[in-house]
Amino acid sequence: MEQPRMQLVLSENWTMTSARDLTTLVRWAREAEDAGFDSVMISEHIVLGPDAGALGRMANPREYALPGNQDPFTPWPYSLSLLAAIASVTTRLRLSATAVLAPLRHPLALARELGTLDLLAQGRLIVVPTVSWSRDEYAALGVPFEKRGRLLDEHLEIWELLWRESPVSYHGEFYRFDEVYFEPKAYRESGPVLWFGGAGASPHLVRRLARWGSGFNPLGYPPEADMKALAEGMRAAGRDFAELELAGGTRAVFPDGTSCAPLGPALEHIPERMAEGYTTFCIKPSQFIDDPDKVGDFCREVIRRVTAPAS
Repeated sequence: MEQPRMQLVLSENWTMTSARDLTTLVRWAREAEDAGFDSVMISEHIVLGPDAGALGRMANPREYALPGNQDPFTPWPYSLSLLAAIASVTTRLRLSATAVLAPLRHPLALARELGTLDLLAQGRLIVVPTVSWSRDEYAALGVPFEKRGRLLDEHLEIWELLWRESPVSYHGEFYRFDEVYFEPKAYRESGPVLWFGGAGASPHLVRRLARWGSGFNPLGYPPEADMKALAEGMRAAGRDFAELELAGGTRAVFPDGTSCAPLGPALEHIPERMAEGYTTFCIKPSQFIDDPDKVGDFCREVIRRVTAPAS
């Protein structure tokens, strides 16, 4: 059986290191590459507001940040800057800019950032654009929350044009420009690899995935009905669902509200999920260890366990 690709989550590890010590995250990425990890992932918020914690706080600070469950003081360093630093010290590791909040920027400016980062990484960049969930964040940046989906679609349409040719003109509902020259372009003519994700198989997700997606990175593991809807949407667009890279997670089970989780149970489901077509699995080190100097050892142990032959 093909070996799983492991992705190290570098966001939200603040029980292990200071949010101001970003060079530590860069070191962890290098250690992950040396250990045999396939990729690293960094998510983003630009700002948080009171609605970040509207549903209360996570039971254990090591849990994943979800809509409405986090302290508004949770640090979110800029993912694209961090990934640029990581690109400079790695050669093989893929770099996943996850939950890129495209509607909060102008598509030309964001395309410039993404294209430059993809060039620095020589095509190793994965972009997971999203509309996100925080009304407060949209309000702070003066962007209409109710229009976020249409804004994202125009970003995607504009990026597709920019990667291919110059000059580019575009006349949409929100963005309009004529004869824009965009150089240098991304590493490949098709631009950075695009994945899409979310909590369900909405018609918008299916449409975006079928038109632009190379991978699907859902929140959790969607039910069979959602996967069937995605496959049907891909087929209707003339694409094969099997060509998508499917990325899943590892869910830690914490014994209490303060302790780390055991590693073994978090990895046990991987063979079953691989049989369903998943190939890539993300894991957050702070869910399992507390020592920032042991991340390299942790990565090697993860690789040892997921590549060990079945007994």
